[in-house]
Amino acid sequence: MKIKETIVVEGRDDTAAIKRAVSAYTIETHGFGIKKETWELIERAYQETGIIIFTDPDFAGKEIRRRLTEKFPNAAQAHLSQRDAVKDGDIGIENASPESIRQALERAHYTIEEKRDEFTIADLREQGLVGGPGASQRRDHLGKLLGIGYGNSKSFLAKLNQYGITREEFLLRLEEI
Repeated sequence: MKIKETIVVEGRDDTAAIKRAVSAYTIETHGFGIKKETWELIERAYQETGIIIFTDPDFAGKEIRRRLTEKFPNAAQAHLSQRDAVKDGDIGIENASPESIRQALERAHYTIEEKRDEFTIADLREQGLVGGPGASQRRDHLGKLLGIGYGNSKSFLAKLNQYGITREEFLLRLEEI
């Protein structure tokens, strides 16, 4: 599988894992301290090939993703669940199987620019995704199937609307749980 966009990851171990799974060019942020040259390299890739932001599903990864998305709002977003990215207590893309990485990249989503209110908290409640036993696990599983990652009820709802998930896709993936 060849990826045309440049994949932005956190480090060299992530790059190695990506290269085991797909043929792609990567740029490494090397954590929070993204150097000016790296920002410029990401900007060039964003303009020329497009980028896919693919950071670890932990606090640091989410913060790096937030900073990158702020600067590159039309970047695609690929997500791994913590379950797919953990090994011996360490969470990171480098721990994921090539199959999990390929699935995350196939399900990468672009941010929709216009404000969308397709889904409401009532939709989540109706489907057992908020406010009941097992809701967190259901959101985690559904987030993986949709390729939008895990989120608490508020952030999950925002991702459904922000990434342009259709009601048909939402209901289809719910049936798989």
